Amino acid sequence: MILASGGIDVVGEAADGAEAVATVRDLDPDVVLMDIRMPAMDGLEATRRILARSPGCRVLMLTTFDLDRYVYDALAAGASGFLLKDVTPEHLVAAVRLVGSGDALLAPSITRRLVERFAAGQPRPALHRDLAVLTPRELQVLTLVARGRSNAEIAAELTLSEATVKTHVARIFAKLALRDRAQAVVLAYETGLVSPGE
Repeated sequence: MILASGGIDVVGEAADGAEAVATVRDLDPDVVLMDIRMPAMDGLEATRRILARSPGCRVLMLTTFDLDRYVYDALAAGASGFLLKDVTPEHLVAAVRLVGSGDALLAPSITRRLVERFAAGQPRPALHRDLAVLTPRELQVLTLVARGRSNAEIAAELTLSEATVKTHVARIFAKLALRDRAQAVVLAYETGLVSPGE
């Protein structure tokens, strides 16, 4: 499903990953709702191709969590979040709006389950961004983001205002060239800042 901003207008549909890539190229939507499992080209490869060509587009993945082993890979490919396929229509609409506004959709409980199940088995990349560019406070904030905490929860835990936390998060994204919280979570685990089960 290819979605436009504002209200949620479906501007296109695709039967497989290759068709999704072509449809996004033609329609330039704000949000793409992508299934991981599709014929011809899976959702992971389609997401990589879409975001390489249209980096401003946001991709929200659908998965059956207990069966899909690809959720971590979807986030690493640049997806802005994921939903279970049994999501209610109201939750789906709210999720599309959230992702369309520039946020990532990573519920704390799903983040923990995801990381514990998949991150431990992911090979560490040979090269990764150096976290030394972050201040000690920014490292604390990044650690809490990676553990699935919201800005309000981080503010309460670190005794900061929510506005200050938002500023720290924005600086972290700028310094590490990250698009959203999903990429921040992936980076935090890939660099060893946090580990599964912590």
